[in-house]
Amino acid sequence: MADGARVGIVLVSHSAEVAASVAVLAGGLAGGGDLAPVEPAGGTPDGGLGTSAELIAEAARRVDGGAGVAVLADLGSAVLTVQAMLAEGDELPAGTRLVDAPFVEGAVAALVTASAGGDLNAVADAAAEAYDFRKL
Repeated sequence: MADGARVGIVLVSHSAEVAASVAVLAGGLAGGGDLAPVEPAGGTPDGGLGTSAELIAEAARRVDGGAGVAVLADLGSAVLTVQAMLAEGDELPAGTRLVDAPFVEGAVAALVTASAGGDLNAVADAAAEAYDFRKL
């Protein structure tokens, strides 16, 4: 890991607007200040609904500082796209991990933990723990 590098976060959604909004929400709820890098990767390059390996790879490269990249995805085919990219092994930066977590709550937990200097395991664990936060 590069000195001072923090885990980067990529938010993959079928919608560019949803991915961007969750990134803004996570940043606002994480308390502002010096946050870990987070990038949305939503929709298709032409602005439609869907997922794009190209947009995901570009976002992952932008947030990669050498400490790893946590990827959170919203729905089934977004997950499948990221899994296929990880299986290929050359599209995403080394140390990229798909995190099994709820999209919104997981994004907030991941960003808070990454911003505090948590490593990739801590970021993934924090995001996954968001499944345990019950609303009733």
